[in-house]
Amino acid sequence: MIDLLPHLVNGLTLGLLFALIALGFMLILGLMEQINLAHGSLFALGAYFAFAIATPRLPLPPDMLKIWAGVPLGWRYTAAILIAPVLVAPFGVVIERLMRRTYGRDPLYGLLLTFGIAMVLEDLIRAVWGTRDYVLPVPRDISGGFLFLDLIWSRYRFWAAAFAIAAIAIVWLVVERTRFGAMVKAGAHDSEIVQALGIDLKKLRTGVFVFGTMLAALAGVILAPIWGIRPHMGVDAVVPAFLVIVLGGVGSFWGAVIAGLLVGMVVGLSGAYASEWSLLSMYLLLILVVTFRARGLFGKKSVLEA
Repeated sequence: MIDLLPHLVNGLTLGLLFALIALGFMLILGLMEQINLAHGSLFALGAYFAFAIATPRLPLPPDMLKIWAGVPLGWRYTAAILIAPVLVAPFGVVIERLMRRTYGRDPLYGLLLTFGIAMVLEDLIRAVWGTRDYVLPVPRDISGGFLFLDLIWSRYRFWAAAFAIAAIAIVWLVVERTRFGAMVKAGAHDSEIVQALGIDLKKLRTGVFVFGTMLAALAGVILAPIWGIRPHMGVDAVVPAFLVIVLGGVGSFWGAVIAGLLVGMVVGLSGAYASEWSLLSMYLLLILVVTFRARGLFGKKSVLEA
């Protein structure tokens, strides 16, 4: 049991991080019923902006850059968490503006458009930062490891899991306990009624995209020290995010969270016995679930099925 414990903890931690990645995807796909394949590229941009802030490699005058470099890493890392999502937010505004022509049409149009945007953003990342891999430094207090039950545990993974839990709780509060969340859900199910009530649907959709974009960027900042930073890291994020949403059920908040935990546990436990099956296992889980329940664990009928 002690030998299995690290894999259980790793799976639980990975599941929470998968759920964190899927949060922004869930808002746009689940509540607005729009497919945003650029989610992974926004995730990657968050990681790169965080790296530029924490390293630091900001486009500042030499004197200011020298002063910022002298700031303790803990403050620079905190600034990266807070500022990187804000810097990525305008990209979400642009994407939403481009996607307006696809509203009310076949979802394939939005899928192809965001796929093209994802390719453009990935090439933009290569043009600005190059093709080499980077590592986001983290403060000493949450780096390294500690000894427990004669095993060495990663401090950062536990901190990342706790952060994911806090982020999930905040998103739930926003979606389920605020006027903004109520408007978003209403707009997804009956946009004509929302407009009749005097709510600007265009601004509402832009707000959802910005919120989802910032969540993607935030996930990129938190996952960067674990996955590393590279131009194609967006693909590594969008695939499990989409899988988690489909597995949990389109439009279900807790479905996405539970599906993320299931995927993390399956990947973690399969890695304990057959590491070559660890990534394949999540696809096998998806096939198993959708074979018996096509809409996922908690999914309801969506316009995507029309």
